[in-house]
Amino acid sequence: MLNVVCTAKPCDGLFYYSYEYTQYLNHIGIKTDMIIVTHPRFTTEDYFNAIIQKYNIFENVIFDDFENIGHTLIMGRSMMTLPYLDRELYDMDQLLLLHLLFKYRVISVYSENHKVEYYNALSYFMPADVTDLCDYDVYPDGEGVHFEKKIYFDIHKPIEKDRKFEYLFNGTNQKYYNAAKKIIQKYPSHGVMIYDIGYYDSRINNIIVPVDNLLGIFDKYVYTKDVVDPAPRIIQECKYHNKEIILEATNRGAKVYLGRPIEKPNVEAIIDAI
Repeated sequence: MLNVVCTAKPCDGLFYYSYEYTQYLNHIGIKTDMIIVTHPRFTTEDYFNAIIQKYNIFENVIFDDFENIGHTLIMGRSMMTLPYLDRELYDMDQLLLLHLLFKYRVISVYSENHKVEYYNALSYFMPADVTDLCDYDVYPDGEGVHFEKKIYFDIHKPIEKDRKFEYLFNGTNQKYYNAAKKIIQKYPSHGVMIYDIGYYDSRINNIIVPVDNLLGIFDKYVYTKDVVDPAPRIIQECKYHNKEIILEATNRGAKVYLGRPIEKPNVEAIIDAI
């Protein structure tokens, strides 16, 4: 039994990867549940909508609970770090659930976005054992067995061409949003993906995620992240759908994912860890 624990916001890249790997592992015969511990600022309905708008199946998902304790897989270290940092926002049932899910064997995909805080989270949750997986093309100084996140396109809904604007930006956190705002005047026909949590500029064409048929409503994706991007999935989605990618900034992760072929998930490292 494997539990893929996700503490990300709905529509976050790790949320989608967690769902896709849950479905792929079940597809090859490994019983797997995706355990969504809902972020305090979002509802179960927000997560449900994010899944049904993107995928053609809704299966193997449990909200704020579990059926069996087994191995736990997190698709990025931040899935443990973020609930530790926001622990005062979670209710006691959620914190108990997280402690139970992280108590035994954890398979953790390496990332460096919380270099100190992750180890504080380990001390807080105290898992009995941690096995690291790492994409060394993105993190050459990481640790663990080599592992690359892949998108499971087989379960994606087909897109319909319904152009709303020419250029798409990612503004789902304050830093990404500010980077988009600095250059948005160059791209008058634009949409900026945001969460409806109050920091947006009404002069910009903000589009609140989740967005139905997102890949069908724009022509070109403008990439603005100058920090390490561990798994920039929208780059691979644009490649898959033959959409142009404009680099207004770049980083190691973006360069790696631009160069990678479109392939189905490879779960050999996960199976070996189990």
